Amino acid sequence: MTQRRKFRLRLPSGTLTLGEKTLVMGVLNVTPDSFSDGGKFFTRDSAVARALEMERDGADIIDIGGESTRPGAKSLTASEELNRLLPVLEKLRSQLKIPISADTQKADVAEAAISAGAEIVNDISALRFDRRMGELVSKHKVGIILMHMRGRPRTMQKGPFARDVMRDVIAGLCDALRRAMEAGIVRSQILLDPGIGFGKNYKQNFEILARLRELARLGYPIVVGTSRKAFIGDALGGASENARAWGTAATVAASILNGAHIVRVHDVKEMAQVAGIADRIVARQSE
Repeated sequence: MTQRRKFRLRLPSGTLTLGEKTLVMGVLNVTPDSFSDGGKFFTRDSAVARALEMERDGADIIDIGGESTRPGAKSLTASEELNRLLPVLEKLRSQLKIPISADTQKADVAEAAISAGAEIVNDISALRFDRRMGELVSKHKVGIILMHMRGRPRTMQKGPFARDVMRDVIAGLCDALRRAMEAGIVRSQILLDPGIGFGKNYKQNFEILARLRELARLGYPIVVGTSRKAFIGDALGGASENARAWGTAATVAASILNGAHIVRVHDVKEMAQVAGIADRIVARQSE
């Protein structure tokens, strides 16, 4: 198997080394309606406490989102999203020792989040929905996660799905890279996410995990988010969101063994253990 490539992600506060070990990105949804933990961390204090808990449990990055992107989700205005995000970001800024990622598709939200301490923008639209996003990321020299998605969250699971999912993912991310370069974003700021569950059917999600090394050929670090998603529940006979930890663990291990640099998860403590074991296997692949 091909050795996982190493990268350096340039952030305003310093550099993250990717590839020596898998980084764990903890998911924090400051929303009432996210598919797995919507409403659980909707208040500022509960969200802050959860972020600090994830850091203690082994998170390397905290990804904070104020707008649900579950299938069928309705979009928010920038002001609504900021009302959820900013109080949490401002409170965490002086407390967290690890980088914060802002999960948003809107340049106005991203700019305010960066001013409040965020160093990565996780844009599920890959710079498609708000063309100012690329210029903003370039200006502030923050990291950017470019994710593949067919359609929009409200309609993405209604199809039609791609006939060749990896060809579709790679073509879409190549387009995203072109947009990023045109905006002045440099390679050391960019991460790619194949968008598990975003406009793909259940079978295609498993295919992406099996063929993830094809995405690695683009030459950028890879982020994979499978945590508690519906394709896992389906494979487990209809398991609910909060009963998918073991299934998630299998997909996290598979992602790492196939080249992922960052895994985006809800269950940080457990998945940090999975990542630690998978990393030991990866280390033996190069011997």
